[in-house]
Amino acid sequence: MDKIFRLEENQTTFGKELSAGLISYITGVYIIIVNATILSAAGIPLEAGIIATILSVFVGSLLMGFWSNAPILVVPGMGLNAMFTYTIVQSGGFTWQEALAMVFISGILFMILAFTPLASYITSSIPDSLKEAITVGIGILLILIGFDSSGIITSSEHTLLAVGDLSSSTALITLIGLVVTVILFIRNVRGNLLLSIVFTSGLSILFGDRNGTGVDWSLPSFSEYAAVFGQVSFSQAGNFIFWLTAFSLAMVVIFENIGLVHGHTKLLNQPEKYKKSLQANAISVATAGIFGTSPTVSSVESAAGITAGGRTGLTSVVAGLFFLASLVLIPIIKLVPESAVSPVLILIGVLMLQNITFIKLDDLLESFPALLIIVLIPLTYSIADGMAFGFILYPLMKLLMGKGREVKPALYMIALLFLSNFVLQYVL
Repeated sequence: MDKIFRLEENQTTFGKELSAGLISYITGVYIIIVNATILSAAGIPLEAGIIATILSVFVGSLLMGFWSNAPILVVPGMGLNAMFTYTIVQSGGFTWQEALAMVFISGILFMILAFTPLASYITSSIPDSLKEAITVGIGILLILIGFDSSGIITSSEHTLLAVGDLSSSTALITLIGLVVTVILFIRNVRGNLLLSIVFTSGLSILFGDRNGTGVDWSLPSFSEYAAVFGQVSFSQAGNFIFWLTAFSLAMVVIFENIGLVHGHTKLLNQPEKYKKSLQANAISVATAGIFGTSPTVSSVESAAGITAGGRTGLTSVVAGLFFLASLVLIPIIKLVPESAVSPVLILIGVLMLQNITFIKLDDLLESFPALLIIVLIPLTYSIADGMAFGFILYPLMKLLMGKGREVKPALYMIALLFLSNFVLQYVL
């Protein structure tokens, strides 16, 4: 085990990696049901979508673990699944089989970038201020997700967001769990995040907020999945709109993952794992199309495993194996309440906010586009869209201030790609 994952070299142990993998799994397992439900709106049977999601996470996480030795969980991306179903299939008029072909194409394009010098060239062209902003923006997004899923923050017709019902059992349990989580983390208690989830889950059961009543204990059917696996269709390959849509999907997939992988390797303090992590991620996107699901990403929940002490790919492999076991464990996992996961997400988000200190806030030319990314990632609920505004504004501001030569050509190209994607999505 040490030879494969270099545990001693990474100053970790099998126990720590096992615990971190379990944490990554618990915080990310919700994607199974959510992703399958969104895919079902595109016409993919629900149970087939569940199996496709599980297999894509399993294979993607194993790729990440063995290829890059990074503790990053790979799952179908929230936002990308919505783009797959509501934009490509429902609005675009393509079948889900044709949409899966686009997922496969986006994976191939991603691989071309990740396995060539293009990846290093593009990454080096992105200013540090924008890279740090992505990490901070993702942190705020995690905080928002944590508070929203527990009902502490809710949507409002007049103020966009508002404080929810703090007297509800879910909100109270989440707040208690948050205090316990922070104390366990500050005191550096071994397995702190896992203990937090166990404690909050127990509290939820004690107060009757969660029980086994009404849980569907049946297992998903593989007979439906046989009609989904490998069903990529290139019947529209002669259609220009097909390729335009596939390119648009690929662009969102690539740049969202660039941001996520950078954020995770930064949190991990192992930047040398960036390139191989991106490569593993690229391969997983192509396999997602074959398995029958929307594109995969290096999930924001990976930060939970890293914060819990995960330092190697063993964390990813453990999480992937737990996802595979979900084929029989889904009913049990449904018993873990959102109030148990929310405190962990909020804590991790707060820790990621510390990266704002690396942004030169006294230089508006550098900081303004970065701050825009930080604000718009959570407000748009999209990492790619939040990045787009900052990546477009940065070179534009440099040009208007007569400092256009400070911007590398690749960043101008990225800005144009983001701008064209906005035009394709919202104008045409």
